[in-house]
Amino acid sequence: MAVQVLYQSEITGVPAWEIADKGDALPEGGTLPPYAIELLRGVAAHRVRIDKLLDEASSNWSLERMPLVDRSIMRMAVYEMLHETDVPVSVCINEAVELAKEFGGEDDSSRFVNGVLGRIARDQGLSDDVPEVDEDLSLHRDVMPEGVIAAAEEEPSSDDEQ
Repeated sequence: MAVQVLYQSEITGVPAWEIADKGDALPEGGTLPPYAIELLRGVAAHRVRIDKLLDEASSNWSLERMPLVDRSIMRMAVYEMLHETDVPVSVCINEAVELAKEFGGEDDSSRFVNGVLGRIARDQGLSDDVPEVDEDLSLHRDVMPEGVIAAAEEEPSSDDEQ
């Protein structure tokens, strides 16, 4: 449910905790559990750092180009990885991958989420049990508008600059 609130916040520009307080993104009569509210407030409080980490960890995909659902899922997972030390990093990543499979609806979405979060975990020294991932995170070609794909292909990759 927290991901749904983050997603709605991204679309509407209304802070996530306001949406959660109103219950607009929840099934009728639904309320968020305390842990979900903690996640929403944590993501909001640390969003600048979280977004910087996501942007740095995603090859050839700026934060603005990432699908909103993926971005919402990864923001929540990065907050958990950095600040919820009682939850193992591998569990945070696995939960995010499962959410990407369910809400993103694309196999590439879950691979992208796994790759970006795995890279952040390793770069931040958060866990030794995070598996290596495919370095090519240039996914989502089938869900991106043609103009975005064309623009991305025109930009030089880091491999071309070396």
